[in-house]
Amino acid sequence: MQFESLTAAWNMAGHGPYVWFVFAAAALTVTALLVAPVLRSRRVIRLQRRRWQREQRLSGEGQHAPGT
Repeated sequence: MQFESLTAAWNMAGHGPYVWFVFAAAALTVTALLVAPVLRSRRVIRLQRRRWQREQRLSGEGQHAPGT
């Protein structure tokens, strides 16, 4: 589809606002679907690292030399 000008492409014979709104909504949805798993996995890794460090710290507290 070719348009005579940028304004004609923006308006799309009166359908432009709807078309561009739907395009933007789809782009935001796809972006969210791509970014959400990455953020979630980072959060899980961070929580697991904290848990591991806490367990290491707690297991190390009971291992003092006798008489100390």
